[in-house]
Amino acid sequence: MVEHIDTSLIDWSRAQFALTAIYHWIFVPLTLGLAVIMGLMETIYYRTGDAFWKRTAKFWMKLFGINFAVGVATGLILEFEFGTNWSNYSWFVGDIFGAPLAIEGILAFFMEATFIAVMFFGWNKVSRGFHLASTWLTGLGATISAWWILVANAWMQYPVGMEFNPDTARNEMVDFLAVATSPMAVNKFFHTVLSGWVLGAVFVVGVSCWYLWKKRDKQFSLASVKVAAWVGLVAAVLSAWTGDGSAYQVAQKQPMKLAAMEGYYDGQKGAGLVAVGVLNPAKQAPDDGIDPFLMRIEIPKMLSLLGERDADAFVPGINDLLNGGYTLKDGTKALSAQDKMEMGRLAIALFADYRAAKAEGREADAEEAKALLLENMDYFGYGYIKDVNDLVPNVPLTFYMFRIMVILGGYFILFFLVILFVAYKRDLSRMRWLQWVAMWTIPLGYIAGQAGWTVAECGRQPWAIQDMLPVSAAISKLEVGSVQTTFFLFLLLFTILLIAEIGILLKAIRKGVEQ
Repeated sequence: MVEHIDTSLIDWSRAQFALTAIYHWIFVPLTLGLAVIMGLMETIYYRTGDAFWKRTAKFWMKLFGINFAVGVATGLILEFEFGTNWSNYSWFVGDIFGAPLAIEGILAFFMEATFIAVMFFGWNKVSRGFHLASTWLTGLGATISAWWILVANAWMQYPVGMEFNPDTARNEMVDFLAVATSPMAVNKFFHTVLSGWVLGAVFVVGVSCWYLWKKRDKQFSLASVKVAAWVGLVAAVLSAWTGDGSAYQVAQKQPMKLAAMEGYYDGQKGAGLVAVGVLNPAKQAPDDGIDPFLMRIEIPKMLSLLGERDADAFVPGINDLLNGGYTLKDGTKALSAQDKMEMGRLAIALFADYRAAKAEGREADAEEAKALLLENMDYFGYGYIKDVNDLVPNVPLTFYMFRIMVILGGYFILFFLVILFVAYKRDLSRMRWLQWVAMWTIPLGYIAGQAGWTVAECGRQPWAIQDMLPVSAAISKLEVGSVQTTFFLFLLLFTILLIAEIGILLKAIRKGVEQ
């Protein structure tokens, strides 16, 4: 493990991984969303035999393929970074974290690669039924891929199903099912995939409205809008529901993240949810006595209701989590952060004692040290924390990103309701203002997704693995300059890829649907 390391190396390693993840997530949700929409369109073609729906499905498949190719490139680099920039992390938990990623590569990726070829090149070579199955299986492969990646990420948020082996200095999996089906993973999967469906629907509606704006391909555009808007409305409503489930899991497993999401410092029973708020920039430390808000409007007792399913339940704030002393659900008193740090340092010392005793053949001393180590192992990661305030994530970033995500989620529900009403009861081709709104809603779909991931990842800091391994102990021992160099190389490469994809997409869109 790494005890002393240049903080700039930590910052640059985090920045490089964040850069790669942000670019990768530009492509993934659109892949997930377009897969469902083009599958529905081809299903309509299969059932009706109407060549119009075949042309419509093929057009959106073309855009899917462009986006899919670039997404694969960025995803591969993201996985390699675990070995290059986060080697201590990979060593410590590779036996667990590597399993879902390996399954994703072996099962989902090959499934996508197999059926995507049939989907693009098999229109006149296989039966309509087999081609339809290939289209849906391509989308299913992308969704399964997302499942295993999100299982891995959820395990970082809530590590389960493992035991620490002091002989190998690794955490080893003992319950694969617990890892694969943890409540954190299930909620994260549905919320994330549904957000991809929302983006795909927003994209299809926006592009279709561009055609209406240009007064071309009216039948194609209106038909695409109706299919996509229904997908979007269902996905947006279900996203709100799964978002509630995800927030409940955060309250149970990551209370510090919940406190940061709410700018919530001092716990209370019947805690209110901040509906509208402006944080006080003068607030620099949890215990500085400065009011965290310049202005806020709360919904009474809503945070307790959402976080504990009890309107009168106690919800700990940042100060409570740092100072401890409040009563937990099992009736015990919560430990302070300082207590956890001392137990973590004891665990690290006991681990060193165990290794030394084993090396010298003192088996009795080794067994005693091992027993004490396992008693304190839950706090092992706290031994690397130098200051209790380091346990508090970036509150303003987490607070505002959470509200951007929620506000946009509500906007998408309203947007799809209006689009569907106009598409069925009015003439969308005449409503220029709504076409303009639809086109500018496309970037909002991307912003919502990025905001959600910012909350999930930045709200977990300083942990690479919640309560187990801080980022300061997870990184590789590299020269800062080498990480900086690769950061800017990736920035240049990904920006070129993004510009190329946008250019190819725009060219395909301007060309329009085949007649």
